[in-house]
Amino acid sequence: MDNGFNNYSGDDLNNNLNRRGGNNNNNKNDKGPKISQTIVILIVAALASLLLLSIFSNAFESATEKEITYNEFLEMIENGEVESVILDVDEGVYYITPVSSENSLINVTYWTTYIGFNDEELQDLLEEADVDYKGQQSSSSSLLTNIILGYVLPFALLYIFFAFVFRRMSKSSGGIMGVGKSNAKVYVQKETGVTFKDVAGQDEAKESMTEIVDFLHNPGKYVEIGAKLPKGALLVGPPGTGKTLLAKAVAGEANVPFFSLSGSDFVEMFVGVGASRVRDLFKQAQSMAPCIIFIDEIDAIGKSRDSRYGGNDEREQTLNQLLAEMDGFDSSKGLFILAATNRPDVLDPALLRPGRFDRRIIVDKPDLKGRIETLKVHSKNVAMDETVDFDEIGLATSGAVGSDLANMINEAAIMAVKAGRRAMSQADLFEAVEVVIAGKEKKDRLLSETEKKTVAYHETGHALVSALLKHAEPVQKITIVPRTMGSLGYVMQVPEEEKYLMTKDEMLDRITTLLGGRAAEATVFETVTTGASNDMEKATDLARAMITRYGMSEQFGLMSLETVEDRYLNERTVTNCSDATAAEIDREIKQLLKECYERAMKLLSENRESLDKIAAYLFEHETITGKQFMEIFEGKEVTEPYKKKTIETVENIGNTENQ
Repeated sequence: MDNGFNNYSGDDLNNNLNRRGGNNNNNKNDKGPKISQTIVILIVAALASLLLLSIFSNAFESATEKEITYNEFLEMIENGEVESVILDVDEGVYYITPVSSENSLINVTYWTTYIGFNDEELQDLLEEADVDYKGQQSSSSSLLTNIILGYVLPFALLYIFFAFVFRRMSKSSGGIMGVGKSNAKVYVQKETGVTFKDVAGQDEAKESMTEIVDFLHNPGKYVEIGAKLPKGALLVGPPGTGKTLLAKAVAGEANVPFFSLSGSDFVEMFVGVGASRVRDLFKQAQSMAPCIIFIDEIDAIGKSRDSRYGGNDEREQTLNQLLAEMDGFDSSKGLFILAATNRPDVLDPALLRPGRFDRRIIVDKPDLKGRIETLKVHSKNVAMDETVDFDEIGLATSGAVGSDLANMINEAAIMAVKAGRRAMSQADLFEAVEVVIAGKEKKDRLLSETEKKTVAYHETGHALVSALLKHAEPVQKITIVPRTMGSLGYVMQVPEEEKYLMTKDEMLDRITTLLGGRAAEATVFETVTTGASNDMEKATDLARAMITRYGMSEQFGLMSLETVEDRYLNERTVTNCSDATAAEIDREIKQLLKECYERAMKLLSENRESLDKIAAYLFEHETITGKQFMEIFEGKEVTEPYKKKTIETVENIGNTENQ
């Protein structure tokens, strides 16, 4: 399978990976009304809780206290049923504690009216019955205790509990009454820690953004000539190219408040919340102008309002409010809106018209110069030795985006540490590129002798066909060492120079090279394996593009039969023809692939001796360089065996054909 960075035709046939950045801060505006609302809600909740507590308390007291007559009280004393008696003069009652029963689940306390004239006789009676009598106890301390325990303490505990809950809620969504508040992160001046010096490989995009920053710093010279600040700019490009990083750099350069949030931050399950957050966001921004609003992944709320596929009331209301706010604010005050997306094709046309997002800034994959600059930026804090050459790495990583290059630098630094060295070398960089493309070597996978021989001939077939064709890229490395991304072997190729266009002959040679592995299997073993599945998939895609998109078919001529959607993501294509024409396209593709396969078979048959020699050497050594491959092909003696991770033998890494 092919895990390399292939560059077939400029902007149509590049692979890319992804990156992500983040912001972190808090918005501390508009606290007054929120605090007062919280206090009111706390008081209402506390009063309701106290009411419930009082009801339950009275019910419990009625179940545990029982009134009896004075005569019944005397009978209980005579029968030995009383354990203790407490006289409360203030309340005018006797509290009687009966002898506890082991079977009783609830201890009932009796009480009866206090009769003062025969109190001395009662005391004598209690002494004879050996009943504990505590005499005349005032209820003042008891009343105070009851008030504290029954009312003050529960209220204090409830207040502490609700204060904690509402404080947590206010941090996440602006309080229970602030669900419609904007939760944008606000950066002031250079809090992002990123400037234009940290953004490499995007000179045109930086130039456009520099104009915006200059307008915010020096609006007078623009106003004098009658120029107006654009209301907004849309950053468009594949994942990993640095759209969010560029927005952070604007925040670092502008020295103005910078509101940062994602499109998904507006979307909630409650209809109308998103629109409310948009209103609140622009209200805050206008109060702090001049400032910048950055909405990342704006396609989350800005999708086209097309009723054919069903609507979403919350998202559409949010979009309508955003459109209204962008029309309503005065750009002369210095309020500017930045947005980023990798799906501009799904955005609503009203969002893209002039007067809203006036500029579309393309943040595309970097060219050779941009890749070299990006490598330098990401390696500025990495220790490197004198062997490092970013020009070679840049040429070997055609199609890589900024996040890929940053990952390669980090992987190379990790490899240097694991090897016990204090500086990163060129060999570490090449190995890191290989790891990103094909994965790490699988040391525990042992192929049988038959499988190993098949893989050796398969990869040799790719390399030999490439060497025999005029327009193919030079072979730099062949290996049959399995990798973690599923490949049992691969051939690495790299262009001699950066190319943005491919001719028809170059594309046909590319398809022939892809089918060289299957042709080698059929030539040598007179059978085929499953190892060419990825090769056939890529060859078919390339042949289809030649016929349907590039007008390289004699039968269909200049007809455009397919269009590309999501060009910045998966480059999904949509057919623009009838079923009968689609069937004709399939037949044309089949014929084209057949011709290229027969061409590869012919080349290998005519050079069978070279095929056997190279495959035998590869079978024995498992990995050979492009220099060794050419020495065997030309009938020369191999001067230097392959050594892993040496600068002389680890060649540039670019296109790969994997088994």
